[in-house]
This record gives sequence, C-alpha cells and structure tokens, in this order.
Amino acid sequence: MKILKKIAFYIILGVSFISCSDDDEEVKEKDSLIGTWQLVQTYANSGAGPGNWNEVEDGYTYTFLQNGDFYSTRFDECTSGTFSTESNLLILDFGCDGFTTGIEAPEGVFVEEYIFDNGLLVTNPTYLTCIEGCGFKFRKMVN
Repeated sequence: MKILKKIAFYIILGVSFISCSDDDEEVKEKDSLIGTWQLVQTYANSGAGPGNWNEVEDGYTYTFLQNGDFYSTRFDECTSGTFSTESNLLILDFGCDGFTTGIEAPEGVFVEEYIFDNGLLVTNPTYLTCIEGCGFKFRKMVN
C-alpha cells in the first residue's frame, strides 16, 4: 500500500510540474510591443451608420526595440524616435529636430490609446478629432 501511495504521489507531483509550464511567457510575448508591426486595417466612420474596418495594402510599419527606440516608415521626413507606455497609452516621440505634421502636440509626439486584440495591435489616436471614431490595426510581422 505504501508503494501505491508513493507512485500516486509521484504521478501527482509530475502532473503538477507539467501543468506549471511557461505559458504565461507566451502570452506576454504575444502581447508585447517589441518587434515589427505593419498597418493592416484602418477604421473610418462617415457618421451615416456604423463604421467599417478597411484593409490596407503595404501599410507603414513600426519596429519597437527593447531599449525604447523605434523605427517607422510612416513619415518620410522622420523615421525614428523613442517610445514609452503609460497604462493604455503608447507615446511615440519622433526624434527629428523640427519634425511636425501639424496635428500632434507637442510637435513630433504622437499619443495613441492601444490594446491587443486577437494578436493584433489596435491603436486609437488621441491627437485626431474623430467624432465618429477612428483607429488602426497592426499585425506583428514574423522575422
């Protein structure tokens, strides 16, 4: 009987170790900004009914590095800067002297609300006045 108890104990112990895998790391990695993201959809609403997500071909990219730097193909005039996050805000500070599009404040700094949704990075610009809503969806590119 003692042998059966020991066998049962080791089986339970083994199952416990197997169930304690690093799945949490996969979720964190999946929902991490680090990497290259390409714009795949934009949301627009004209106000005459529900808005729509529209596919984008060859959308611009953001590449986020672990050291807080980023690179982007969004603007020809400035392609790099630093990023940070605060709660659900993504702050993109394009690092080129005098760079502005005229829609952001302060100049060169774009603040986006962001979430992860089914493997996509979904952003909502805080610097645009979108009465009916606007947004961008990015897909993480595989290197």
